[in-house]
Amino acid sequence: MLIDSHVNLHAPQFDEDRDAVIERARAAGVQLMVEISDKLTTFETTHAIAMAHDDIWCTVGVHPHEAKDAADLTAQTLIELARRPKVVGIGECGLDFHYDFSPRDIQAAVFRQHVKAARETGLPLVIHTREADDVMADILREEYAAGAFRMLMHCYTSGAELAKIAAELGAWFSVSGIATFKAAEDVRAVIRDMPADRIIVETDCPYLAPIPHRGRRNEPAYVSHVLDKLAEIRGWDAAEADQRTTDAFFSLFDRVPRPA
Repeated sequence: MLIDSHVNLHAPQFDEDRDAVIERARAAGVQLMVEISDKLTTFETTHAIAMAHDDIWCTVGVHPHEAKDAADLTAQTLIELARRPKVVGIGECGLDFHYDFSPRDIQAAVFRQHVKAARETGLPLVIHTREADDVMADILREEYAAGAFRMLMHCYTSGAELAKIAAELGAWFSVSGIATFKAAEDVRAVIRDMPADRIIVETDCPYLAPIPHRGRRNEPAYVSHVLDKLAEIRGWDAAEADQRTTDAFFSLFDRVPRPA
């Protein structure tokens, strides 16, 4: 069962052919997609996409790039929006110290509000982390000690030590098209050690198109290339990779009903 756990169909790159992109995904065998919220100013669009399609669900959250514009965000705001139908996760949220588009202290403060919302709603937290391993590890440990929550380390490309810490806290991990890139052996090395029952796949479209589509706009239809690469990395056959990632997805995103 092909599932794309992280799509950005609200992005302007899809404004000219969004419906066609969704249809191509279905034609390629993609049966479910999770449309990801990156800021509250576009959440209405994100939610509308989910509401318009039986096979699309969504999250609510603020990407660390956008944290500077949401410095006063409260967990309660996220909790209230998460009550809407078809909202199945909190995020994308986290820390990005590569671009530093938002001040680091604001990123951390906004991220902690997302953690609180995930803890109180029971919804999985979709985490973005880049070049912030030590601070992310500290926050995850502190917040988890204050109360358990479920988390997904989305499009994971950070270090092995943070992956180990997150795994010990029960995190799931999602693998993206980066795993197919020739120079990404360090990413593949971490993937080999991820918990086998807590790995899912994503495109993060329109970004990070996998080989053989690298350099083009990414689409949910390409998620099969990610699944194939994951199977190769882990030494699974196609059926095992499909079963494992499908089971892991429904275990994490448990508000999404599993088809009979």
